[in-house]
Amino acid sequence: MPVPVMADMIARGETPELLFWVGCSGSYDQRAQKITKAFVSILDKVGVSYAILGKEEACTGDPARRAGNEFIFQMMAYQNIQTLNNYAIKKIVTACPHCFNILKNEYPALGGQYEVIHHASLLQQLIDEGKIRLKEGGSFRGKRITYHDSCYLGRANNIYEAPRKALEALDAELVEMKRCGSRGLCCGAGGAQMFKEEEKGTRRISTERAGEAASTGADIIASACPFCNTMLSDGVKTIEKEDDIKVLDIAELIAQSME
Repeated sequence: MPVPVMADMIARGETPELLFWVGCSGSYDQRAQKITKAFVSILDKVGVSYAILGKEEACTGDPARRAGNEFIFQMMAYQNIQTLNNYAIKKIVTACPHCFNILKNEYPALGGQYEVIHHASLLQQLIDEGKIRLKEGGSFRGKRITYHDSCYLGRANNIYEAPRKALEALDAELVEMKRCGSRGLCCGAGGAQMFKEEEKGTRRISTERAGEAASTGADIIASACPFCNTMLSDGVKTIEKEDDIKVLDIAELIAQSME
């Protein structure tokens, strides 16, 4: 896909409206790359002026800080802040709540002051403004969708309504799990757990959460986080429901429903 890169745009004397922070999952994970492509296709369709850092983007350092390695975190953060400040970046959008949280809430203490928006909030805003137009009787009309709250989007940043409003525009039936909103259950990847085996117990958190989603009778589990997407997909396989339930990001649902 032809995606504008910040260095090339600046060289041409152009300044994008916002920077799309792709993140490690969105760049390297094969499943999450589909989310990145879906989101980029939406930005292209609605004519939003954006760019990515490309090879200049490094990990935000979030997993390192969560795992307790403050030195590695600060090293990564200062490198990113220097890059962002060199380009005088003001507004950042990302499809990863972990990147969103750390860029918005933890980079300012190190000199990185930016307006940071999560892709769910941007998508809801574009729908409200009429820039995203959805097909009549779209791809998901009449489907039962349950939305899984990402911990870093929900409890950490109090973003509950935007993803739900975006999903409601699909003309689908939105069904809630028993534990939702501020009482939502983690997918099992938080606190750098994504990158290690969990401690021994009787049941995996991803399996528990997938079971809760399946009990709603949903056809689709909607997520707004690549880590959640991975964990819930694993959970759905574990409970042997992969033929009945799809796990899709909000961007994928909207991209498939656009005119």
